[in-house]
Amino acid sequence: MTTNHPGHYGGPQPDPRVLMEAGANPTWFGRVDPRNYQPAPGTPGGVPGQPWLPPLPAPRRRTTGTLPLLIAGAILAFASLLLIVPFLLGNTGAAGLGIGFMVSLLPLSAVLLTVSFIDRWEPEPKRLLAFAFTWGAAVSIAGTLLIQPLFAAVAPRTSEADFRFFMATVEAPVVEEFTKSLGLLLLLLAARKYFDGPVDGVVFAFTIAGGFAFTENILYFGREIAGSADPGTDLVRIFILRGIMSPFAHAIFTGTTGLIMGFAARKWHAGYSVLAFFVGLLPAMFLHNRWNSMGGDFLVQYILVQFPIFLAAAVGIILLRLAESKLTRQRLLEYARAGWFSPVEVDMLATGRGRRQAIRWAQGRGREPQMRQFVRAATALACTRQRILSGRDVEQHQADEFHQLGEVSALRAAVLG
Repeated sequence: MTTNHPGHYGGPQPDPRVLMEAGANPTWFGRVDPRNYQPAPGTPGGVPGQPWLPPLPAPRRRTTGTLPLLIAGAILAFASLLLIVPFLLGNTGAAGLGIGFMVSLLPLSAVLLTVSFIDRWEPEPKRLLAFAFTWGAAVSIAGTLLIQPLFAAVAPRTSEADFRFFMATVEAPVVEEFTKSLGLLLLLLAARKYFDGPVDGVVFAFTIAGGFAFTENILYFGREIAGSADPGTDLVRIFILRGIMSPFAHAIFTGTTGLIMGFAARKWHAGYSVLAFFVGLLPAMFLHNRWNSMGGDFLVQYILVQFPIFLAAAVGIILLRLAESKLTRQRLLEYARAGWFSPVEVDMLATGRGRRQAIRWAQGRGREPQMRQFVRAATALACTRQRILSGRDVEQHQADEFHQLGEVSALRAAVLG
């Protein structure tokens, strides 16, 4: 880059490949093409802990941002409920619907608590998480109900068992994963500022899948209440199967799509996003198929196959969290070398332990809200730097960067009083 952008000094900049710092590619999580490398904006003298705010570019013209996505999502969700609620009532009755709704909150809580844990490092906007949940709970369910008859029309009719097996192992994996993941694609295309890595993909995918499983559980639990001679016993049986043994099944299926789309999001290219959508559907459909194909040897397959898959998913999530913290550290270190943070601040901001200690310190001085905002702002700044280094929309993200640097400086002053 050879522009005299505010915060860079000495005229035209050298080749970024020469300036690229050691450790700029800390893990496979956020690798940078050396040709896209941009040095962090400097401070006079580069004195750590004494940042200087360069002249800020004029604020960009306001845009509608994610508002069209949210409005469209709300309209689709409302229209979907007009189809879903009569369908649920017809299959469960009013009592079954009410009890099913209440019982379904338990496995949903487990999924959403997991989402909260995964999303703790760099929380996604609540409005987008709400969109993801309503997409899964309403829009994807309605889409499934509308597409399902097409598969039923071509399903084998040799026997009831063959028909049910086809619908469970072909129709359900294909249609359900497609309708759920379509919400991921919309988020990636319409809210790409907030969907720029594998952790974001998993968070949105788990939220969509949690919503889908919530509505599906209402159907299954409510149907046991409505159609069983011993509803209490049958409800407990189906709850153990769906609420205890497999509350994360849908989340893991769709989570593989979200993971792949999250890696593609690093490219910041619409074509890669659409390609990742179709590629990501393949493992999701396969895992869904394998789950629905378990028959008489269900318990054996659950122990030998499905449970290890759940464990692998848990390990993968932990590794993603670790990689995310390493990436945050590296990007903040680059700002520290330019004079925006001290090494102590980087250690505090880039580790869970450091953040907890900082919050406790701030609590004792009545400045906990300011410290939490400082941590969030610094994390957002590190993510913005990663977007700059992706090589796409660089000027837009550099404008964001300079305003965020000002915000971080102001919040530091508020924390220190």
